[in-house]
Amino acid sequence: MNPTAILAQALGVAYASGISLYATVAVLGVATRIGWIDPPMPLAGVASWWVIIAATVLYLLEFVATLVPGVASAWETVHSLVRPPAAAALAAMTAWHADPAEVVIAALLGGGIAVTTHTTKLGMRYAIDTSPEPVTNGVANTAELGVVAAVALFVWHHPYVTLALALLALLLTIVMVRLIWRMLRRVFSGRWVPGRGFLQGPRTSESVSDLDENA
Repeated sequence: MNPTAILAQALGVAYASGISLYATVAVLGVATRIGWIDPPMPLAGVASWWVIIAATVLYLLEFVATLVPGVASAWETVHSLVRPPAAAALAAMTAWHADPAEVVIAALLGGGIAVTTHTTKLGMRYAIDTSPEPVTNGVANTAELGVVAAVALFVWHHPYVTLALALLALLLTIVMVRLIWRMLRRVFSGRWVPGRGFLQGPRTSESVSDLDENA
């Protein structure tokens, strides 16, 4: 296979692992077991039933844990030490039969892209965790699982398109996280309050105070 395509596949696997390592391994394992994908031999170990069961159990634990405000942020913070190195290892295994230099490059870039996806997810989770209800976390979990499954599966058949779309989604997510945190800072600092009346625009707390004085 084209070395560039192999590198794209390795980065796709690392990308998904940065979001959810356990879901990525489980999806790859099931897909390999039923013949949807044919990964290189070092990575084919994910098709073991023991690996699939362990990854699935860990993902279910992750899903439930991240439904609980506070616990979700703690879980994601701890996994800052788990996902990037594991993603780098999976990227290296994906490119294992390529040139040794490409294996090293895949590991380095895979670890880097996993750090980026995980950090972006971490920022999103911290923002979501400011809400005391589990519904938002549940929606985020489902969306993340969809992204992980799509990237982990399609990157083997359409490596360039899948990686390009994944990187575009990552860029948009980074922008969204920045906007969310900017809004939250304004809310927590008291500089933003909802406008009076139905569907009125947001106003700063200073403008509301001026209106109260003039009333």
